[in-house]
Amino acid sequence: MNGFFGRRFSKKAVASVAVIFSGSAFVMALNVLTHFSSLTLPYVEPGISWIRSGDFHVNFAFYLDQLSLLMLMVVTGVGFLIHIYSVGYMWDDDGFYRFFSYLNLFMFFMLMLILANNYLVMFIGWEGVGLASYLLIGFYFLKDSAAAAGKKAFITNRIGDFGFLIALFLMIQHFKSLDFQKVAAGVAQLPAEVVGVPEF
Repeated sequence: MNGFFGRRFSKKAVASVAVIFSGSAFVMALNVLTHFSSLTLPYVEPGISWIRSGDFHVNFAFYLDQLSLLMLMVVTGVGFLIHIYSVGYMWDDDGFYRFFSYLNLFMFFMLMLILANNYLVMFIGWEGVGLASYLLIGFYFLKDSAAAAGKKAFITNRIGDFGFLIALFLMIQHFKSLDFQKVAAGVAQLPAEVVGVPEF
């Protein structure tokens, strides 16, 4: 909303949209935490069938276990506090609406990263976090130092992307799946020397 219409909004409206939505994410995460004991973990939200080719298929789905629940609380809780602090810190900046659209985008992709059910959805979250990081680091793009820092972050992320993509292709080749659980089950069946576990 801020990205598309923020230029027309007042600063109060921009701040309200950014803080309310990030705060709502935190409240929903707290609600999940309160039902922690009654949840059957890991919990999978099936989502939609995304890619299907023969025996290989990938769903756009989400996954919740103890680790992702912990990270869910960290991302939404700390992200909400950052949004509140940034309202005052960025109030006099001309790019106020732009900053909050980038910040909301960063939080969105970070949540996709930690709640992904498979490595491909995780990769999308990874790419989105890289994009949002680039936009935030290079926010003052008219300054040479900020523009150079943004480019450095972008190039560094591309190196990580290359390794990530190679890992995706290798998992498809060896395990015929990108789902966390199926890949983990496939790795568990490999001999210890293949996985790299030292023998004692």
